[in-house]
Amino acid sequence: MSGAPQTDIRPAMAAGLSAYLLWGISPLFFQLVDFASALEIVMHRVIWAVPLLAGVLFFASKQREMFEVFRNRKALYTLILTAALISCNWWGFIYAVTNEQVLQASLGYYINPLMSVAVGVVILREPLGRWRIAAIALATLGVLTLIIAGGTVPWLSLFLASTFTAYGYLRKTVAVDGRIGLFWETVFILPFAMIGLIWLHAQGGGHFFDGWQEAALLFLGGGVTIVPLLFYIIGARGLRLSTMGVMQFTAPTLQFIIGVIGGEPFTTVHMITFALIWSGVAAFTWSQVRRQLRPGPAGGE
Repeated sequence: MSGAPQTDIRPAMAAGLSAYLLWGISPLFFQLVDFASALEIVMHRVIWAVPLLAGVLFFASKQREMFEVFRNRKALYTLILTAALISCNWWGFIYAVTNEQVLQASLGYYINPLMSVAVGVVILREPLGRWRIAAIALATLGVLTLIIAGGTVPWLSLFLASTFTAYGYLRKTVAVDGRIGLFWETVFILPFAMIGLIWLHAQGGGHFFDGWQEAALLFLGGGVTIVPLLFYIIGARGLRLSTMGVMQFTAPTLQFIIGVIGGEPFTTVHMITFALIWSGVAAFTWSQVRRQLRPGPAGGE
């Protein structure tokens, strides 16, 4: 064993877990804002995230790095595309929460990492292994069970999983700080959000001026966007990707609990579907743990 000093990973572990806990309980916040439509909430989320992120980048002395994005045309175009994907994902998640479909959102975010594995194999030619094959097969079987036995296609779950998988894959292709990337993504969406809100208020459909409570909740949407991301970045810097990969299931598990406690329909078919998905998650988690325990150079832990 090397005599080099061991890095204390507890702050990173606490930060990473805090990020997933906050993402997991975020439905409770968005349920408070259900007086507004999902689209209006997303537009406010974008508008208030921009100045908050600008402040974060200013205090982190990232002003110069912010504008280096414009020197890389590929990175710029990629961020424009990821801006569209993340806004669609935000809308889908908030729509699910405000329309009592938190279980569908939970299912989508359970499927997401397994879908990411499939994308990695097909596009990046990453090695698969029997445990990951089992994980993808079980997840696929779970979705097919819901479609065949339940007579319904979980479109919202698949939409959330596919948009976030595409977002994650594209963001990995550009070497941009997570905070800077999200700042420019929200900036690119900002004009559409402002025009949309102006039009909405002109039609009498906006809720920001209904009272201080409504205004405060819509404003807090920006903080709900930024705070978990900052925790995630701290965690990702100090932990192995395999550790973060296992921890990410904290969020959909909490969402699942919120959906069940909230009284959303949970039939026998749903139970079988989630059991298959959870089995796939267990296989994926085991594959991550095996990779982490495999002898090799010391990692972040």
